[in-house]
Amino acid sequence: MSEPASNTARKRPEFRNINALTDLPSYRLPAAGWVSILHRVSGVLMFILMPFIIWMFDTSISSEISYSRFTSAFTAGMLGLPGFVWKLVALALIWAYLHHLCAGIRHLRMDINHGAVDKRSGAMSARVVLALSLLLTAALGAKLFGLY
Repeated sequence: MSEPASNTARKRPEFRNINALTDLPSYRLPAAGWVSILHRVSGVLMFILMPFIIWMFDTSISSEISYSRFTSAFTAGMLGLPGFVWKLVALALIWAYLHHLCAGIRHLRMDINHGAVDKRSGAMSARVVLALSLLLTAALGAKLFGLY
């Protein structure tokens, strides 16, 4: 006689609420999760910095005098903050734009090829997005800080 069905059934996975203080520090988020979170963060950062973006664009194209004022904000400073701080704000904006662009292209590519997306290719494309956005940010940051 065969065993009862209840003994041969596999145990179902248990889901539980996580404790933010004990579970989150040890949780290892995959690269695709980081890209997804950073895509949202970069979008919010660009939205919050929109007044700064508009000011930079307006000031840089209005006249030669306003362009001089624009460039002096990055060298001498502005509003009581040194120029280095404004360069860091601009660098954050550069990263936000580049990461949002790269992650957006990744999402569009995945939407177009939705049948061909698997766990391995998703993880690989996430790593490419992270590396490419950081590499491009480093290149433009080096230009911003006058390294070349």
